[in-house]
Amino acid sequence: MLLLELVLMLMICAAALSWLARQFKLPYPIALVVGGALLGLIPNLPQFPFDPQLILVIVLPPVLYQAALLTSWTDFKTHIRPISLLAIGLVIATTLAVGFALKFMVPSVPWAAAFVLGAIVSPPDAVAATSILSRLNIPRHVVTILEGESLVNDASGLVIYKLAIAAVLTGAFSFAEASAQFALVSAGGVVIGTILAFVYIAIHRRLHDPFIEVIAVLTIPYTAYIAAESLHVSGVLSVVAAGLVRGRYAPEIVSAEMRIMARSVWNVLVFILNSLIFILIGVQMSGVMDKLHLYSLSELFMLGSVITLVAVAVRFAWVFPVAYLPRWLSGSLHEQAPKPRNRELAIISWCGMRGIVSLAAALALPAALPNGEPFPARDLIIFITFFVIAATLVGQGLTLAPLIRKLKVGADWSTNDEQQHVHAAMHGAAIAAIDTHVAQAKAPAEWADELRMEIANRVAPGAAEGLDLIPKDELLLQLRRAAIKAERKELIRLWRENEISDEVMRHQEEVLDYREAQL
Repeated sequence: MLLLELVLMLMICAAALSWLARQFKLPYPIALVVGGALLGLIPNLPQFPFDPQLILVIVLPPVLYQAALLTSWTDFKTHIRPISLLAIGLVIATTLAVGFALKFMVPSVPWAAAFVLGAIVSPPDAVAATSILSRLNIPRHVVTILEGESLVNDASGLVIYKLAIAAVLTGAFSFAEASAQFALVSAGGVVIGTILAFVYIAIHRRLHDPFIEVIAVLTIPYTAYIAAESLHVSGVLSVVAAGLVRGRYAPEIVSAEMRIMARSVWNVLVFILNSLIFILIGVQMSGVMDKLHLYSLSELFMLGSVITLVAVAVRFAWVFPVAYLPRWLSGSLHEQAPKPRNRELAIISWCGMRGIVSLAAALALPAALPNGEPFPARDLIIFITFFVIAATLVGQGLTLAPLIRKLKVGADWSTNDEQQHVHAAMHGAAIAAIDTHVAQAKAPAEWADELRMEIANRVAPGAAEGLDLIPKDELLLQLRRAAIKAERKELIRLWRENEISDEVMRHQEEVLDYREAQL
């Protein structure tokens, strides 16, 4: 009963905070983290005991899988160099810098525990950043880099996080052994996720039932995570790899009805998980603060502020030099590397907001060591993590839009060109399919004039409900379906030949799904 009451309270709080975020036009993570902080101030708030590892297993797979599923593979591959430098190099640099900073300020914290905090706060979350950037029509490559970084750095940060926890639990650490283990668990996770993705793709082609397909899709991230973890490789990278591979083949295997259903299910599921974690840590903060009686409020505020400044400063110190690195090199890389724009680099540097992955990782810290002693500085790590998340989400999140306007970062119109290109190609394919179908049916050509006009105006309404179909109406319905099928086929061809981006592909799929659903 206590669990049910807690979940109900969290859901009501999440709904109220999300509504407030919509009213004030804020990214909902900002409202959730502020609401969670206010909950943490309530004295004697009831605490609910839970298995810390359960947080990672329940929350991370669907969140990371959806992000991977929606990642543009073409854009991701195009910007793989800056994404890799941010998602791996910057994560390692931030982990080290934050670990050294915490150890310097609190010498009693073991080195391994200090690096656990560094790994927790090292991966930024692009949810708040991209929601702001998308509304301001920022150049697509900036959004792609941030989304790609957020996807991969979650995996790299959590791999380092688990290695650091293992060092705390065992009391031993070897840099060479940790490096080899990092490479092994990372590669193993990618292999497991890729194999499972192709297995699910083969199964998916044979289901032909939207409800069963949605249920099967929901099992993919958890299956990938559990399978990889049981083989002692990275479950996070397994989930990311499965999402990237399946997302690449989704247009060929997913029906319109299933896509509409699955999109709604994923959005609701991820929103609920985000909301529950942000509110849950607020509930936990009440108990955490009670255990931090050795530190004064001013000392805790100073620790959180310094760690936040270190995390933000390291990102600035990394982004600008790394962006210019290819131009300092010789050869083809020098010739191909585009000239970095300082304004865009400033935006990328400022988009270092931390989010749900850091929250889940902090809550998942073991409560005790194998010998029964408490995990060193666990409550301090949780507090600083929440402080960094709140400071970056509120501070950087609320100032990002004004900063973009101040720097006058221009819009990217390449998407509009692609939209015009894909519309023209799909329009031609639909008209050709209609003419072919009319000729095969040996029907009067003028019967299809109405539909040709509808397609020319980008309108394709379905037949009215309850209408008794006569031969002409039935043929027009068949023609609509044939036209949509032809447009979808042409869309996939353009996408497969890399003539359009994944972003345009997904947008046009949604349009076709809606039109097909009307039939």
